[in-house]
Amino acid sequence: QEQLVESGGGSVQAGGSLRLSCAVSGDIASRYYMGWLRQAPGKEREGVATIGSAGTISYADSVKGRFTISQDNAKNTLYLQMNSLKPEDSAMYYCAAGRAVLRGNLYAITYRGKGTLVTISS
Repeated sequence: QEQLVESGGGSVQAGGSLRLSCAVSGDIASRYYMGWLRQAPGKEREGVATIGSAGTISYADSVKGRFTISQDNAKNTLYLQMNSLKPEDSAMYYCAAGRAVLRGNLYAITYRGKGTLVTISS
């Protein structure tokens, strides 16, 4: 069964760092754009970062310069390195695969994990 499984969330203070991981099964990453989405309570889901199979990367303006998306094809794993975290970064973070990307957001999402919670305290 093709699936995405996130890990690495947690609670840190503002200014700290976290690295999220997403185990990607099958050949999802070769067939779709991969990315990270987040959703905070009471807010709409937003795109954070995306990466294509050719390595093309995009970020949401709110995380540029602080977050880095990468993938290890040998390990079938997608990563999101998050530095200089702010309280407004607190959200459930989802790994996802979709058919289109724009400015750090994924569209026509085909697969999405169950999420990992990130909480940033001030």
